[in-house]
Amino acid sequence: MCPDIQSADLLKAIETAIPAFVIEQAIANTQTQEERKRLLPAQLVVSLVIAMSFWSKDSMRDVLKNLIDGMSEAWVKVGKYWRVPCKSAITQARQRLGARVMSDLFHQLVRPMATTETMFAFLNELRIVVIDGTCFDVPDSDENARVFGRPGSRPGTKAAFPKVRLVILVEAGTHIIFDALMCPYRIGERVRALRLLRSVTPGMLLMWDRGLHSYAMVQATVTKGCDYLGRIPANVKFLAEKNLEDGSYLSSIYPSGKLRKKGSQPILVRIIEYTIEHPDNPTEQLTYRLITSLLDEKFPAELLAREYHQRWEVENTIDELKIHLLGRKTHVRSQKPREVVQEVYAWLLGHWTVRVLMFQAATSAGVTPLRLSFTGTLRVIRRAVPKFQRLNSQDLPLFSSG
Repeated sequence: MCPDIQSADLLKAIETAIPAFVIEQAIANTQTQEERKRLLPAQLVVSLVIAMSFWSKDSMRDVLKNLIDGMSEAWVKVGKYWRVPCKSAITQARQRLGARVMSDLFHQLVRPMATTETMFAFLNELRIVVIDGTCFDVPDSDENARVFGRPGSRPGTKAAFPKVRLVILVEAGTHIIFDALMCPYRIGERVRALRLLRSVTPGMLLMWDRGLHSYAMVQATVTKGCDYLGRIPANVKFLAEKNLEDGSYLSSIYPSGKLRKKGSQPILVRIIEYTIEHPDNPTEQLTYRLITSLLDEKFPAELLAREYHQRWEVENTIDELKIHLLGRKTHVRSQKPREVVQEVYAWLLGHWTVRVLMFQAATSAGVTPLRLSFTGTLRVIRRAVPKFQRLNSQDLPLFSSG
C-alpha cells in the first residue's frame, strides 16, 4: 500500500520559517496543483527543492530519502512502503512544478526580522540594510549558456561554465536576505540593484559599495524615502560647498545629460573622507570617501564611517550561501534555465530558514544572531527534519508553530 504524504508532516521542524499552509497557498496561487494523484505531489516537490540546499552534496534521490526519513519509519511499522522515484521521475516532477511557485513562496515569506532589541541592527532608529551582488556557476548545458551567458575569455577559448548574477538585499543585523533578483551574467549589478530598491522603505539606511554608485541610485533611494550611505569611486569628484565641524562637507550630485533632459535636478549630499590602515601593509593608508543623505549632526562622520564597515557583513551572507549552504563545485544542479530559477529561489528559502531559526534562538537567549553558528544551525536542521516527523503535534518544541 502506498501511503499518502501530507504537506503539514514534511517540514514540521522548520514550520515557523516555512509554514505548510503558505506552501499550499503558493501552489494554489500559481495553479500548479495536480489534477490527479501522483507519487510526487506538488507540496512534496516544493519541500524537496528547498531540502536540496540542506543536503547539497547528496543526490536528489538521497535528498528525498532524507526528507521523508521520519515518516518512512512510521510507515514500515504499519506495513506500508513508499517507493522512492527514479531520478528522471523527480526531474519531470520539478518541470511540472515550474519556477513561479518558488519565487512566489519566497516573496510571500521573506522580510526583515530585527527588532529594536536586536543588537547591531539599527543606527539611531534606522534599520541597516545592505545591497550587493555575486555570480555563481550553473551546469554547462546549451540551454543554460544561451539564457545566462558566459564570462569573457581569451580568443579561441570559452569559460568553463555559464554564470548567473544574483543581487541581494540583506538586513545587516540578522543576515536575512529579504529580497533578491537573478539575471543573466551580461546584465550588470547596477541595473538589478535599481530594481531591487522596490523593497527599501522609510526608516532604513541602505549601504552600497562603490560599484553601485550613481546619480540614479541616489535619486531612486531618495524617492523611496530611504536614507543611504555608499562608497564613492576614486575617479568621481565632489566640490565642497559647505564644510561641517566634524570634517565632512556638503556637496551636490548632478544628473547625467540624459537624466537632466528628463527634468532631474541636483541632489544635496554629504561627503565623508577618512583613511584606514591597509589590511596587508600597516604602513600604507587607504582613503575612503562616503556619500550619504544623513545631513543631521546626530550622525557624526566618525559614527557613519565606523558603521559603513558593517556593509562587509553582506560578504559573510554570500559566503553562507555559496560555501556553507551550497558547498558544491557547481552550486546549482539544474541543466535547464527554468529549473535553475526554481533551484535558486529554493536556495534562498533554505538560507531564510536557517537565518530565521537563528534569529528566534538568539532572541530567546538575548544575544545577537551574528554570534550563532550558521553551519551549526544547518546541522541541527538536518537532524531535526526526520525527528520532528516522528513526534505528535503536542510534543513539538520551539521550532514548531504548534
